[in-house]
Amino acid sequence: MISLDLQEKTFGAQLVLGQMRLWIEPGEVLGLSGASGVGKSTLLRILAGLDPRFNGRLEAPQNRAMVFQSPTLMPWRRVIDNITIPTQCRPEVAEAMLERVGLEGKARAWPGQLSLGQARRVAIARAFVGRPEVLILDEPFASLDRERVEELITLTGALIAETRPAVIFASHSEEELAALSTRRLHLEGRPARLVQPEARLRVGS
Repeated sequence: MISLDLQEKTFGAQLVLGQMRLWIEPGEVLGLSGASGVGKSTLLRILAGLDPRFNGRLEAPQNRAMVFQSPTLMPWRRVIDNITIPTQCRPEVAEAMLERVGLEGKARAWPGQLSLGQARRVAIARAFVGRPEVLILDEPFASLDRERVEELITLTGALIAETRPAVIFASHSEEELAALSTRRLHLEGRPARLVQPEARLRVGS
């Protein structure tokens, strides 16, 4: 489980995130929506432990993984190195996970030889190879066509079911959120705060 009791998050004098409380149970997929620039990525970086500069309290296991908006692969390292170096897993474990995500035979390829969809599969393999207790997905299917998105949603959903991390999944796509999420929250306002999507719709109707 991961829980956050946030009082505020600022960048300089600008208050970006306001007071909010958030918790995610193992096996749960919390879908997060919100307009571009509202602070979704900022909130996710706090949950991932990448940004400790906030006023509040985070309780989370050390074994966390994050899939970013871009695949964030090291272009000067082969595919297998992009998994083994950051995660410290054994090469045979990395190769098994590459096969699991549909990239059998790609271990020795360079990132520049991959399509965007394949690069995103590498990022997913890297996130799951250590069986994280918390998984953070920041628009992991961005810029892919509908068929590739559907394939990756099916793959990601299956891996979540197998490993049962606590998951927070941010996306602009209602279809993606509906396909993967077991619970939904929406980030809005200045400073941004979390609301239930149905409450937001009632206010706007």
